[in-house]
Amino acid sequence: MTAVHYESYTEARTHFKDLLDAAGQGRVATVRRDTEHAAVVDASRLRHALALLCTSKAEVLHEDGGWSAFFPGLPIAADGATFEEAIDELVDALREYAEDWHERLLNAPNHRDNWGLVQLISLSDNAQLRQWVLGAAK
Repeated sequence: MTAVHYESYTEARTHFKDLLDAAGQGRVATVRRDTEHAAVVDASRLRHALALLCTSKAEVLHEDGGWSAFFPGLPIAADGATFEEAIDELVDALREYAEDWHERLLNAPNHRDNWGLVQLISLSDNAQLRQWVLGAAK
């Protein structure tokens, strides 16, 4: 089968199952609405692609008997008594950042380009985020 393209919201709604089936199979699936053009993609495939594109730049430091983890250039940081605790706290900090981004930061000039990171966070469970932070898995 080929890609599916619907030129209106009404047409896409009529063929919603076909739209979702195409996305689930990894085929291109798009919908046009007025001047907007949207792609429908399988969430796990999008998450995998984002994990490949958005490499973790987390830094972890051991200092003063504890651990600090952070993302340079982003307001995402955490501390812990152990390395494991610092990473777990960093995953929580990523979740908080994604929530803040959705609520108020998405149009801020210094945050709007973090769309891919926020999508990755939102599409990941905590184990996946932890692996991504550590660079262990996509």
